[in-house]
Parts: sequence; C-alpha cells; structure tokens
Amino acid sequence: MQDPAIVMFGSSVVDRFNPDQLSGNHLHANQWFAIYTRSHHEKSVAQQLQGRGIEYFLPQYTSARRWKDRVKILQMPLFAGYLFVRVLPAQFLDILQTHGVSRLVGSPKPMPLEEREIEQLRTWLSLSLAVEPNPYLRIGQLVRVRRGPLTDVEGILIRKKSGLRLVVSIDLIQRSVALEIDEADIVSVDNGRNIDGRDILPEHQIFPDVA
Repeated sequence: MQDPAIVMFGSSVVDRFNPDQLSGNHLHANQWFAIYTRSHHEKSVAQQLQGRGIEYFLPQYTSARRWKDRVKILQMPLFAGYLFVRVLPAQFLDILQTHGVSRLVGSPKPMPLEEREIEQLRTWLSLSLAVEPNPYLRIGQLVRVRRGPLTDVEGILIRKKSGLRLVVSIDLIQRSVALEIDEADIVSVDNGRNIDGRDILPEHQIFPDVA
C-alpha cells in the first residue's frame, strides 16, 4: 500500500500539475521540500542538483562497516531514500526530471518543511555527538532536553546498550533520527515535575529498551 504521506508523480500527473495550486507565500519564496529517490541514488541525485545550481541538503552520518580484513568508515544518508531541496514550486518539474528522483513528498501536493527543521538537522550533525537513523516512532515517553546543545528539543527517549538516545521524528517523511543524550539533561514533558514543581529525577523515569 502506498505511503499516504508520499504522493506519486508519474508522467501523466506531472503534466497536470499546476504550481498555482499552492497558495500564500509558497509561490513566491524558496522553501525546503523533501524528495524521494530510487534506492541508493541519494548521492547521485545530490551531485546532479549541485551541477544545476539547486540548493540541496543531504544529511549523512558516520557508519563503521566491518569487512573480512578491515573496518571501513563510510558516510551514509541519514534518511535512506530522502534528501531535501530549497526551491520554488516552479522548479518542481526540473526536480522530477532529475535522474534518480522518484517523487516529491506530500499529499495531495508537495508540502514544505519548516526552515527550523532543516536548521536543527544541520546543527545536530555539526555537534560532537552520535547521530544515527532510527525506526520511525510516534508513541512513547516524550521528554525535553533542559540543558546542553540540544536545549528545548523534544523527542521520545529510548535506552540502547550504548546509552540513551533522543528520537526526533520528521512526520512529513515518516523518518526518525536518534541523538546521543545524557540522562541528566532531560525531563519528562508529560510528568516531568512533582506537584511542588520540582523536576522528577531522570533516574526515576522508565524508558523503553531498544537493542
């Protein structure tokens, strides 16, 4: 079944697509949109967009892959199959005609992301903390970071063998990213305070375990 958050743009749909369907400031300002690529085409698409002078953002993370005789450090797409472009709706057809691009994300029309979502991703990737893909999450204990470089970021907390991770989701593409977090830096959003207003100590909270 097709993901309801992703609209397919076949040739017949592209012919009928009218940018005037977008309203407000969407027609007059560059905004960030997500595009879905064919399998393992993220970097190829990024190179083509760069050659065309189109602003793009391909989030990547460092992955250690063990081979028979050595360990190789690779830069892998943070969201497999996705990257982001900052364009006008009038440029959608150019994006869709790029080799390796399958779809623009949104239903029933491409939906822009908020500028802060892209800026947050860039900031997190620039920090000296572990960032990795995580299965998309929508339920669980919601927490807020109360100090440090991720202050005021909210997400779902999970416990892994290597420590705690704050899972932040991008609902438009239904993907999540896990950020390394210190247990002392977070409080629960739902029940993070006692009746007298004091923070519940993180060590008294219960977080799900993830292998």
